[in-house]
Amino acid sequence: MTMWVFGYGSLVWNPGFDVQDRVIATLPGYHRSFCMRSIHHRGTPQVPGLVLALDAADQARCHGVALSVADHEQDQVLTYLRDRELVSSAYLEKRLTVHLSDGREVEAVTYVIDPDHVQYCGGLDLEEQAQIIARAIGGRGPNTEYLFNTADHLDQLGISDRDLAWLAQRVHAIAA
Repeated sequence: MTMWVFGYGSLVWNPGFDVQDRVIATLPGYHRSFCMRSIHHRGTPQVPGLVLALDAADQARCHGVALSVADHEQDQVLTYLRDRELVSSAYLEKRLTVHLSDGREVEAVTYVIDPDHVQYCGGLDLEEQAQIIARAIGGRGPNTEYLFNTADHLDQLGISDRDLAWLAQRVHAIAA
């Protein structure tokens, strides 16, 4: 059985594993949001950054990509993803149904935010998000790089995200 992974943030532009197939996909019941404080990859405990997470919400839909993994690489990829995504236990690993743009429905490994985790910060207004992202730097680089890469790659794929577009424009202005 093919293993699929749902990407909505950095997995879109930096999956870190060989992707067999990439298909635009939609995940119902969640929205993409800068609702997780990053103390490892895009910030520090002293100056946390923000990273995207899937936050549950009624009637929400998140557009992203479904990435398929070759059968012989599934165990290795799952280990890699768990090391990458579960570093602080703020994400929960779930297998959720995603709708592919070609009409198929598949189960995908998906990382969603744990709203009870200390790093959860849902509800920040966009200006506060922009101010945090503009100054934070973590082990994988500046928080701005994460935002700009995600916004640019989603745009290239034709995936519209008004909040991300606004944040990218605002953070560019703050940085200037």
